[in-house]
Amino acid sequence: MSSLYPALFAFLLVMCVIPLQTRLFKAYGVVQPIRKELPADQQKKRGTPLMGGLVFVVGVFISLWHGESTYTVFLPGIFVLYACIGFLDDFKKAYTKSPDGISAKTKLLLQVLVTGGALFYLFDETALQSMLTVTRSVSWDVPIVIFVIGVGLIVIGSTNAINFTDGLDGLLSVVAIPTYFFFFVISSSADIRLFCLIMIASLLGFLFYNRYPAKLIMGDTGSMAIGGTLALLAVIDDVIILLPVLFLVYFAEILSVIIQVSYYKRTGKRIFRMSPIHYHFSLKYGWNENTIVIVFGAVSWVCALLCIGYYDVFMK
Repeated sequence: MSSLYPALFAFLLVMCVIPLQTRLFKAYGVVQPIRKELPADQQKKRGTPLMGGLVFVVGVFISLWHGESTYTVFLPGIFVLYACIGFLDDFKKAYTKSPDGISAKTKLLLQVLVTGGALFYLFDETALQSMLTVTRSVSWDVPIVIFVIGVGLIVIGSTNAINFTDGLDGLLSVVAIPTYFFFFVISSSADIRLFCLIMIASLLGFLFYNRYPAKLIMGDTGSMAIGGTLALLAVIDDVIILLPVLFLVYFAEILSVIIQVSYYKRTGKRIFRMSPIHYHFSLKYGWNENTIVIVFGAVSWVCALLCIGYYDVFMK
């Protein structure tokens, strides 16, 4: 019950701040540029205020007044660091009025630095071990160098996969809520459960304004922070083995881009009408944004519940 009050406060705070943020950003031209190659329905979003993810920073810091463990500072701190990477990308887009943000190399370098620092902190300050757990009785000790490199790549890859999911109104919010719910259910840390509940509440508040047609776009400021924290929560709670199912929607998004680009370079042809894959469903099957969001959200809920079941039976 004690977690509900901070979460409710975060929800109300997000609901109150967003209208002010929207008007301010629109007045100062902090709006979303749209790529010319995107479908016609996406071109209508040109001029929608950007950087909506800034409001989550306000929400997550509520946990600082209620937490009691190492994760009290770590999770909001790491959220802000990833949000800063996204902010730089969004700021350049808004400032230059171009859909191209900071370079991929710069973004990757910053992600490596933040992820590396996060893993170092977890090894130094928590009980994190270089171990891959499959069931409660089956786990493998991994050499620490291999573990850090492998986990670092997983975290960075997952962060970018989740970033790609933020392409339609409300999509990332609807898909991320079940993922945070998974960690809320399985985590043994009260501070992690509090953080996840606050994020769920913040996303619900944000979704009220970000649902189709969106009055505010999350931007990389929000999606990068959500991606980084979700990926690191999987490391903290030792459920990396579940990521192919738990992150199924996110991985489908980024893999569709990788497959599309690779296949096109080799053959000059496209497998999907457009990538990430949510655009493919729109262009090939005529699904509207709400249908795609509902279907992808339902898939995310199924994946989260399956992983909760597996965790309870085999890992708890």
